[in-house]
Order: sequence, then C-alpha cells, then structure tokens
Amino acid sequence: MKPSFLDFTGKTVLITGGTRGIGLETGLSFAKRGALCVLTYRWGDHDEAGLYDLFAKNNAIKPIVAQADVANEADTFALLEDLKTRNIGKIDVFISNVSSAMIINCFDDYTLKGLKQSISYSTWPMVAYTQAIHKVFGVYPKYILGVSSTGPDDYSIGYDYVAASKTVMEVFVKYLNYRLREFDVCINAVRSRAIKTKSLEATFGKDLEAFAKQFVPDNYWILPEELAEAMVALCSGYCDTITGQTINVDKGTSFFDNLMEIYTRQQKRKKLTAQS
Repeated sequence: MKPSFLDFTGKTVLITGGTRGIGLETGLSFAKRGALCVLTYRWGDHDEAGLYDLFAKNNAIKPIVAQADVANEADTFALLEDLKTRNIGKIDVFISNVSSAMIINCFDDYTLKGLKQSISYSTWPMVAYTQAIHKVFGVYPKYILGVSSTGPDDYSIGYDYVAASKTVMEVFVKYLNYRLREFDVCINAVRSRAIKTKSLEATFGKDLEAFAKQFVPDNYWILPEELAEAMVALCSGYCDTITGQTINVDKGTSFFDNLMEIYTRQQKRKKLTAQS
C-alpha cells in the first residue's frame, strides 16, 4: 500500500465476512489508516492469532473479530449490542461482503429454496444490517458498500444464484440511495473481475488459474488489496458525490476481455513462436 493522507482514526468499520479474502484485505486497508475494524465470520474458518499478527506487522489497529451469521437476525443484533457495550458510538462504514450460494450444474438444480438462501446471504444483509445499525446506534453508517461481481452481466460457470443475488443487491443500492438520501448516506456497489482468493478456487475449481495462464497475462487478475483500496477511497470523503452506483474496479478488462482479445493474444504468440 502506498503512503496515504487519508486518516480514519476514531472511525469504526464493520465488514461482514472480514476474516479472509477481500474482506480481510479491506479491513487491513482501513486499519492501516487508523480505523477500528469489526470483522465478522460465520464459522471457525480462520486463524485468529495469525490475523492479529498480520495487523500488527502492518502497524494496523487491532480489529475486533466476531462470529455472526449474516442471515441470522439474532446474531446481527447481538453483535451490534456487544459493540455498543464497548463504547463504540456508531458504525461509520458498513461493508456487506458475504456471498454464499449453491453451485449450479444444470437447470434441474434450480429451486426456490436455494435462490432464497442465496439472497439471504448475498443480498439482504446490506438492508438488514443497515436497519439494525440504525435501531441500535440511532444513526445510519455514513458509508455503505456492497461487494458485487460481473455475474449480473457476464456468464460464469455455476454462478446462477450468485449472479441473481448480486443483481438484486445492485438494484437495492439504487433504491436505498433514494430512501436514505435525507440522512446523508453514501451507498454503492463495487464490482470486481477475477480475484485470486480461496472463494474463487472454491467456486470455479483449482484448474481455472492454470487454464487462464494460457490466454491472459498476470495483470488480468485484480488483487484483493486493489479492490480494498478502491473501497477506502469511496469512504474517504472525497467521493461523496458518487452514490447509488455500481462501480467497476477491473482495470478496464470488462471492455476487452472477450473472444476477439483472446484471438489477438493467440496471434501474437504464434508470431513470437515463428520468430524464435
């Protein structure tokens, strides 16, 4: 991370799914700038000691790590009430990062129950947490961000439920911006292209990265910290006119990542092979 004049000292940032991948990098980016980050997780799938050590090595404020299922209302209120007892006066930034859905292999995999479950984890927490934060603290977060993907616009293997859920979330961003406009809230969805995380491997398999190397350069991938830095910028106070939007953080690959570009790269490789 480059040196920054942005200072989040005294600010509290709540990140669901914050103990690994994008959520962890986002928490680290805020904490390096003085923010107290609350990182939630659903199950014991993280190394808490290692997480604290990572923050310490980066001279970042030690985070609060809490188990809370984003689809469980009781967990949500228990978490917020606990934060209030710690003399935290408000949540300044809320980042809805959790996404969970069954992988779809064929049309017969579609069920209403599966879709509802995906929405309960990937979409609704943005709304539910925002409402709960206001009930507990009496004020909405100044900044609300939802982590989306290119799923609503581009096909990905088995991604049907996630794509549908992210689409609903992106629509809610527009309407929440309208509903909360009188409370001076900035709310956006942030899309990213392929990011190398455990979630990527779990969703698309271990062979995707090796396959992609045949067709795309290393800089095709977005790093988790790159997306994290973009989210920090959106919560910096310098981008407050950007609200109610879905923002692509993708190095422009959404434009040129297509069959024609793959063909162009292949032609270049053939030319280089012929020259050698």
